[in-house]
Amino acid sequence: MKKKLSLLTAMTCLICFASSAQESIIGDINYGLLDQYIQSAKEYYPKRKLVDAQQEIAKAGVTAATISYLDIFTANYFYRPNDKTALVTPGATANPYIVNGIQYGINFNLGTFLQKPFLIKRAKAEYKVAKLQSADYEVSLITEVKKRYYTYVQMLSELKIRTQKAQDNKSVAENARRRFEKGEIPLDAYNNARVELSDSSSEKIQTEVNYLLAKDALEEIIGKKITDFK
Repeated sequence: MKKKLSLLTAMTCLICFASSAQESIIGDINYGLLDQYIQSAKEYYPKRKLVDAQQEIAKAGVTAATISYLDIFTANYFYRPNDKTALVTPGATANPYIVNGIQYGINFNLGTFLQKPFLIKRAKAEYKVAKLQSADYEVSLITEVKKRYYTYVQMLSELKIRTQKAQDNKSVAENARRRFEKGEIPLDAYNNARVELSDSSSEKIQTEVNYLLAKDALEEIIGKKITDFK
């Protein structure tokens, strides 16, 4: 009986070890697919669009600051009908203006003129900062996509291992039940097989949750379903 029990225990340990051994996921990395994910994130991720919009605003600010030089000039005119006499009689004025017709004038604001170079310089600096922020965010975005993709591949591989382990432990538990009913193994051995099955089933469920979370996180940043890519 002890030999039978030892044999069952050894078989259980061997199956659990074989099913839970961590395999390398490097071979599962699809770099062509990863490049598609990165490109999709650049096009669809809302935060990326926000950074690009801020850069465009800063760029427009440079143009606006440059053409605002025209603000230092103010044009005006006065119009008096030509059919009105300027002076009726000496001392009696019918029209307070000496000259009739259209009179033009241009005003020059010195203070505004002196401010323009500094405003343009500031606008250009803000545009430069916006471009640097955009470049920095692109690097961060690429890193984040890779991180989420690697986690997704890891969880997918882990799920396969946990699923196989649960299936193996189920076979062991069913075999233990049959042998227990025949009186070939004691109750403790049967219970141990059941505990192993319960633990592996719980691990599988938790891994499924982790896999779904990793999948959702990746799809969030690439803006599409994983199934949309080939």
